[in-house]
Amino acid sequence: MFRSRATTPVLVALAVIVVQAPLSLGGGPAFASAAATMDSPPADQAQDSVLVTGTGEVGGEPDTLTADFGVETTASTVAQALQSANTAANRMRDSLIHAGITRADLQTSNLTIGTKVDDKQAVIGYTVSEGLTATIRNLGRAGELMSAAIAAGGDAARLNGVSFAIENDTALLTKARKKAFADARRKATLYAGEAGRSLGRVLKVSEAAPSDGGPVTHYFGPAAMSAPFPIDPGRQQLAVTVTVEWALAMRKTGPATG
Repeated sequence: MFRSRATTPVLVALAVIVVQAPLSLGGGPAFASAAATMDSPPADQAQDSVLVTGTGEVGGEPDTLTADFGVETTASTVAQALQSANTAANRMRDSLIHAGITRADLQTSNLTIGTKVDDKQAVIGYTVSEGLTATIRNLGRAGELMSAAIAAGGDAARLNGVSFAIENDTALLTKARKKAFADARRKATLYAGEAGRSLGRVLKVSEAAPSDGGPVTHYFGPAAMSAPFPIDPGRQQLAVTVTVEWALAMRKTGPATG
C-alpha cells in the first residue's frame, strides 16, 4: 500500500506537465503568425503593388558636332569614277587633318558604286559615292573647318547634314535619373494615398534607354562655300524614363465592433 500511494502523485504531476507543454509551445507561434499577417500578405496571396513611370529631363550645351561629309562623281567607267571620288575624298580628309581633326575622329561611312542610265535604261556611266564622317570637338571653329573641307572637295563634295551631341553627359544623366525617380515616387505616393494605403519597399526598377531628344540635324546641298558655315549649337535636352514598382503596405484591420 505504501508503494501504491507514493506512485500516484508522480503520475498526476507528469500528466499536468504534458498537458500544459503544448499550450505553452502553441501560444508563441500563434501570436507571431498574427503579427506577420499585418506586414505581409498570406503565402497564397499576391503582393499588392503600384507600378508607375517617371521622367526626368535636363538641358545642356552641346560640345561636339558630327559632320556627315561625302563625295559623288560620275564617269564613263567605274575606274574613272572611283579615282575621281577617291581624289576628292582624300583632299577633304587632308583638309580636316591639317585643321587639327585627329584620324580617330574621321571615319569612312559608306561606299557605293551605281550605274547611270538613259531613258531606255541603257547604261551610260557609273556613279561613285563615298561618305566621310568627322567629329569636331572645337565648336568655335566648326564652321571654318567644314567650309574648308567642302572647298577642298570641289564640285564632288557633299555635306549631308550635321548633328550636335553632349559627349560628357554623365553628370547630366545622373541629375535626370534622380528627377525621374522622384517623379515616379510622387505618382506612386498619390495612387497609394487614393487607395488608402502607404508605400512599402521598392520591388523593381527598370530604365528605358536615355534619350538626347534626337540629333539636331541640318542639311546642306552640294555647293562649295567661300565663307564659314554659321554654327549655332543651342541647347540639347537629355531625358531619362524609369519604371518603378512599389509594394503597398497591407491594410491593418482593428477588432470587430458589435
